[in-house]
Amino acid sequence: MSGLSEKKQQQTDPFYTKSADEALAALDSQADGLSDQEAAKRLEQYGSNELEAGKKTTMLQKFLEQFKDLMIIVLLVAAVISAVVSHEVVDALIILAVVIINAIMGVVQESKAEQAIEALREMSTPNANILRSGHSKSVSSHELVPGDIVLLEAGDVVPADMRLLEINSLKIEEAALTGESVPVEKELIVLDGTDIGIGDRVNMAYSNSNVTYGRGKGVVVNTGMNTEVGKIAGMLANADETETPLKRNLNQLGKFLTIAIIIIAVIMFFVGTMINDQSWVDMLLTSISLAVAAIPEGLPAIVTIILALGTQTMAKRNAMIRKLPAVETLGATDIICSDKTGTLTLNQMTVEKLYFDQKQLAASDEIAKDNLAIKLMNYANDTKFSKEGNLIGDPTETALVQFGLDKGFDIRKEGKVEPRVAELPFDSDRKLMSTIHQLVDGTFLVAVKGAPDVLINRSTSIYQGGKEVPLDETQKAAILENNTSMAKQALRVLGVAYKIIPSLPEDRSSEVIENQLVFTGLIGMIDPERAEAAEAVRVAKDAGIRPIMITGDHRDTAEAIAGRLGIIKPGDDDAVLTGAELNNLSEEEFAKVVTQYSVYARVSPEHKVRIVKAWQNAGKVVAMTGDGVNDAPALKQADIGVGMGITGTEVSKGASDMVLADDNFATIVVAVEEGRKVFSNIQKAIQYLMAANLGEVLTLFIATILAWDTLLPIHLLWINLVTDTFPAIALGMEPAEKNLMAHKPRGKQSNFFSGGVLSSIIYQGILEAATVLFVYWSAIQWPAHTAENMIGLTAAQLYDLQHGDALTMAFATLGLMQLFHAFNVKSVHQSLFKVGFFKNKTFNYAILLSFVMMMIIIVVPGLNDIFRVTHLDTYQWGIVLGSSFAIIPVVEIIKAIQRAMGKE
Repeated sequence: MSGLSEKKQQQTDPFYTKSADEALAALDSQADGLSDQEAAKRLEQYGSNELEAGKKTTMLQKFLEQFKDLMIIVLLVAAVISAVVSHEVVDALIILAVVIINAIMGVVQESKAEQAIEALREMSTPNANILRSGHSKSVSSHELVPGDIVLLEAGDVVPADMRLLEINSLKIEEAALTGESVPVEKELIVLDGTDIGIGDRVNMAYSNSNVTYGRGKGVVVNTGMNTEVGKIAGMLANADETETPLKRNLNQLGKFLTIAIIIIAVIMFFVGTMINDQSWVDMLLTSISLAVAAIPEGLPAIVTIILALGTQTMAKRNAMIRKLPAVETLGATDIICSDKTGTLTLNQMTVEKLYFDQKQLAASDEIAKDNLAIKLMNYANDTKFSKEGNLIGDPTETALVQFGLDKGFDIRKEGKVEPRVAELPFDSDRKLMSTIHQLVDGTFLVAVKGAPDVLINRSTSIYQGGKEVPLDETQKAAILENNTSMAKQALRVLGVAYKIIPSLPEDRSSEVIENQLVFTGLIGMIDPERAEAAEAVRVAKDAGIRPIMITGDHRDTAEAIAGRLGIIKPGDDDAVLTGAELNNLSEEEFAKVVTQYSVYARVSPEHKVRIVKAWQNAGKVVAMTGDGVNDAPALKQADIGVGMGITGTEVSKGASDMVLADDNFATIVVAVEEGRKVFSNIQKAIQYLMAANLGEVLTLFIATILAWDTLLPIHLLWINLVTDTFPAIALGMEPAEKNLMAHKPRGKQSNFFSGGVLSSIIYQGILEAATVLFVYWSAIQWPAHTAENMIGLTAAQLYDLQHGDALTMAFATLGLMQLFHAFNVKSVHQSLFKVGFFKNKTFNYAILLSFVMMMIIIVVPGLNDIFRVTHLDTYQWGIVLGSSFAIIPVVEIIKAIQRAMGKE
């Protein structure tokens, strides 16, 4: 066995560059297979033919991971301070409850994220038919070793990477690895070059691909983690976990709050002790209490709820979110790298053009069901029908039958009248397929389908004007010209021909059956673009998002589809790069030219990861779509991985952040719009909460400096409970603002304070504090109760009464003003009258509920004693309501000035 090990280690040239004999020699194998003893030795040496299990994360580890965010740490510190120093146990419990609930939701959302490699492992076929010492036997695919000879037939899953030794019309569907929609016709030729893409290695068969047609035999060259699928599994396991914009923004917010809170606490402490000559112990407690009040403890829960609401909305629009932060990440997307097959296209070969009787016809044209070309394309065809009436077979052949059905030609009925009596199966060497049908007059029709150039050389006549005429050079030139025209449109072109013979010949060789033909027509097919994809591309471009097509298909096909979709200008081949060309570029060279290319053809999994990383290194937020095993590493590398729900493998879904239920590119653009709305609404909630907290902090800070006793801790606690949570959550349900998709992506460096939010928080917080302090001051200066109408009270009693009224008015003004201010926050810059006061019913109910809860504390006897507030008369309520409502017109005026200055 050491001989094989040394040879394997010495291998520098890929097996597709070796002949069959050279491959067998390199593997110390032979055409009749290994012996059982030799296979057992190799199994011990190379290990089982299966993928290594990925590292598992325990539920406890996942739970603890949730506490690494700076924002969460700040909240935990605040909870400890509240309980130990300020003795606000209820406040501490609320903070802890919020943090724990948030952590649990994070674990639930991310617990499924580690299934990708496990799904890869489960994809392996359970059994394989092999030769051992010349005898055929079935063994578990896990027992295969390099050098084993495997027999393949239609319906099999290829169990390992193999160099093909024999083939008989063998076609293998490799879409999961290459992204190419059409099964690959295998050949035994020796390939030249060491950088040939998987899709062009026609003498190889790869693990987990599917045999769709014919038979074959091959020698196993790689098993387990050394297969192409194994390499993908390794890339998947080692892919970098990208930090989402949401996580980055929350960390930035946490840092900002931490710095701000420390500054506030230090200033408060020194002002109280050095200027007001207060006890340092009292001022320490006051400073800490004020700092704790500055923390929006409900923010993580509110963000989680807004994201969860976004996932529900997206689910209704066919976008299933697997990880909550993905909702917001979508809104920041700059680049959408999309697979072609099934996402931008229908993943269904379709007849698009027909050249018949010297005319090129579109598939949508009126074509009679008795058209001879339609008859021939259906006769020379192995498509079967399921019990449900679905077409089963090679995608190219099913497209021809579907075209016939669309035109009224049903092969099931016609085949009974003119039954097939003989056939010559398709062969990749002669590139033809023929069937023979008995006609009602006793003669026989030979229907031939295949490569146009081959058919022309085998034809002596052409069907023209309803009759057979000799095929001359002019007609040949016209056929070839139309063939070239279709090919330039990236159509897959087939020719059809026929001849009538009086009887079935004994010699049914190709030389006898497939000669002296009557050329009939050309059929052009393509996997067409989705009808809605072009509009989605246009919307994406208008939103400043750049669509990038990445596919395993050929360059011409990719370029044509991209041109038809508007991804590139038709014929702009400078915007197209192949995988082979990408191999010739270093990372530095590619980084310089990555913005030039919008289409990548014939790419490998490694190429997809390189493309995503190049755009990320350019500072862009990248979304990547994919459905195959080959897409999984890039899906995991991307900022937002988008899997396909219909055609996608479990591997690609497991590596994704979002799964499309309809496999539609247009759904991605819809999800981006929803993501932008979610980010905007989170911004609104943060603006609302931070402005409110800033107003509270400034109120207490200035009051402390002035030695005013404005608000008690219980007042702040109640205001935060009543006015923060419900309106902030309701703001997360605001409908999208108009022209949301007319703006460019906000950029990777943006944060929750971008777009004028920070300046709005500052001036609105100052406005709230100034209003509350003014109401308190005015209540002291011009009290409703005077010595004349409060005869019998002492000066101290009168002061307490006046102070109680002032404190109550400050408390009511702060709470109600925050509720009125919630209307301002419906848009950072747009007028409330344009956005609409009452469009969001949930918001209206939330404001009403919070308003009632605020009023109950003041007007219900008993409760006002608990909260140390007094009853207010009509005059005092007028001041409170007028002052509170004033924030709406004031902010409206400031917004109008900002819009006039072009700061929108």
